[in-house]
Order: sequence, then C-alpha cells, then structure tokens
Amino acid sequence: MDAWEVHAQWWQDEFTDGADPEYVEQILPIVAAELGDRTHVLDVGTGEGQLARHLRGIVGRVTGIDPSVNQLRTAVTRAGGPVYARGAAAALPFPDGAFDGVVACLVFEHIEAVEEAIAEVARVLAPGGVFLVLLNHPLLQVPDSGWIDDHILEEQYWRIGPYLVESFEVEEIAPGVHLPFIHRPMSRYVNTLAANGLLVHRMLEPAPPPGFLARAVEYPASSSIPRLLVLRAQRH
Repeated sequence: MDAWEVHAQWWQDEFTDGADPEYVEQILPIVAAELGDRTHVLDVGTGEGQLARHLRGIVGRVTGIDPSVNQLRTAVTRAGGPVYARGAAAALPFPDGAFDGVVACLVFEHIEAVEEAIAEVARVLAPGGVFLVLLNHPLLQVPDSGWIDDHILEEQYWRIGPYLVESFEVEEIAPGVHLPFIHRPMSRYVNTLAANGLLVHRMLEPAPPPGFLARAVEYPASSSIPRLLVLRAQRH
C-alpha cells in the first residue's frame, strides 16, 4: 500500500488542525496572501484539506485533489466548503484552463513524475493564472544536510549535502514512518516551470516561524536557515 495511505493518520495528527506551528504561523498565511485574489483555486496534493479549507474562507471556489483515499475521507468529514476529487498530480482530471490559481504545498518533492505534474498544472491554469509551489528548500534541506556541532572549533554550522545530485530517498520521518523524498536542484524546478509557460516572478525564502524556533532552542542560528522555498509563477 502507498506510504501516504498507511501514514495518513500520522500526518493528520502531527501537521493539521493547529498541531504544526509551521503551517499555522507561516504556510497558511503565505498561501492566503499569494492566492487571496484568485476566484477558483486547485490544491494539488490536498491531503486532508487543511490548505483547501483555509483558502475557501478567502476565495470563491476551491477544489482539492489527492491520490490517498484515507486523506480524502478525512477531508470530506472535516468539510469546510472545498470540493474534493481523487487523482494524481501527473494526470489531473480537469479541463484546460479550469482554474485561475493552483497551489502545491510540500508535494513535488514526494513525486517522481514532476515534469508531467508541472505540465498538467500549466494545462489546467487559465492564461494569467498563478501557480504557487512550496518546497522543502532544495539547497538547504538536501539529504545529509543539518547542524554540525564542531567540538574542535567550538562552533555550530549548517552542513549542505550533495546539492547537485538528484536522489530518491525513503526517509524515516518519525518512528516507523517512512516516506519517499526526491531531491532535485532548484534549477530543475525553475526550468521545468519555464518550459511549460510558467514564469517565476516572485521567490520567498522565509525564516522559520517563532513556533518552530521554540522547538529548536539548541540551535540559536536556526532563524538564519530557511526550511521553505516558495515560488510564485504565472501562466503566459
């Protein structure tokens, strides 16, 4: 069974309904600010619908799509106004130009068919539509990156892993929770967006929010290492 089906409850318990400060203090406000002027938004990889519900209070219509039955079942139960469909990012079951906004939050680093997924986003976006993609920062969150305590120099520094090497990893995120992560350099995303007529006109690298920093007190410099990369592209 797909890992996201198996671990749906873990995700819902740990990252939704106010459980995760990064979502509450940073991700939800960014998405609202960047897509608040849209009229019909598609949430690709909606999961249990947290982003979709948040946007539904701001924009006219929101549709969420996800391949996981367990996630969508919870999304429907939690209601909140969005319409949900089951499907994959690489084969969106919607007509051309159906949306004027699309968001994919922490999704593309988990799927292999990224070219197909971005091409599908471009297809379902109307001309002038906005695509907002949020990623674990491809440079600063590379596999094998992290804080190093140098006991010889008596300093801490952030080690960056093999950034230019594309890799598929199955990582243990929590005890017994193994999820796929695909690392790609930033250029792979930007160039694929451009090749599909999605031109980046804003990039954000927000500092970790206070609620997250409160959990990282052993690393005073954590506020200088962004966890997220946010790209806002427009369909031309």
